[in-house]
Amino acid sequence: MRWLALAYSLSDPSSSRRVAVWRRLRQLGTVSPAGSLHLLPESDEAREAFGWLAQEIRDGGGQALVLEVDHLEESERARIVEAFRSARDEDYRKITEEAGQNPDRAKAEKLRRRFDEVSRMDWFAAPEGPRAAAALAHLEEKPEHGVPPAELARYRGRTWVTRPRPHVDRLASAWLLRRFVDPEAVIRYGEPKEGEISFDLPGADFGHSRSLCTFETLLAAFGLDDPALRALAAIVHEIDLRDGLSSPPEAAGIDGILRGWLAAGWPDEELERHGTALFEGLYQSLKGTS
Repeated sequence: MRWLALAYSLSDPSSSRRVAVWRRLRQLGTVSPAGSLHLLPESDEAREAFGWLAQEIRDGGGQALVLEVDHLEESERARIVEAFRSARDEDYRKITEEAGQNPDRAKAEKLRRRFDEVSRMDWFAAPEGPRAAAALAHLEEKPEHGVPPAELARYRGRTWVTRPRPHVDRLASAWLLRRFVDPEAVIRYGEPKEGEISFDLPGADFGHSRSLCTFETLLAAFGLDDPALRALAAIVHEIDLRDGLSSPPEAAGIDGILRGWLAAGWPDEELERHGTALFEGLYQSLKGTS
């Protein structure tokens, strides 16, 4: 197995600079067998991350060197692998502990995102991983919102109707319907007619449910669940409801883009066309990091 190593020293002795570097190394999941030497299993992602961090350190007046390590003595390798497992076990135990405290939905979603992050750094199958996964699965099995399941076949080949001038919840829901429910769905903006499926309207077939926005209701009803959709739902929820249950960093930027489109006076179909491209791109981006 090959490794990458980052060795560095800082010219700025301030605690804020040391903490900033330490936090970045922790986010990457490194271990430090000696001093300011940090290791990761070799990968393109690790090489790029170490390269950027080394450049930041040099730009700040420090020194940094990225090394390729072809071989470690067996005893040292075993010690380092155990250090990686121990670090991930600590992360997993915290997740398991917090999952056992009956967290609310927002906290449970944050725990799931944290679990996904830790899993990406768990190169050596830390023993506590399955326990944390089981604790989260138990949380997610709980029927929190009472959204009845929808039979997918009943909603194929239908016309869906919602309010004109669509903003985040309606645009994201329109993308979701065509992406995961019915690629040929007809979506109309106006008053519902007999036989049409309404969404994000007062008294709609699919709308807000308790603390859920319409996008989240559709996810629950059709059983659509993956890390990228959960992350996208958190963004839509925050922009639409602004209840502070989560604070995804993408929310402010997406909100600004959507408001700009409305201010430009684009027709509903144009808003939908751009919204489809936006949410597809956002989904693919989130999928690539989940």
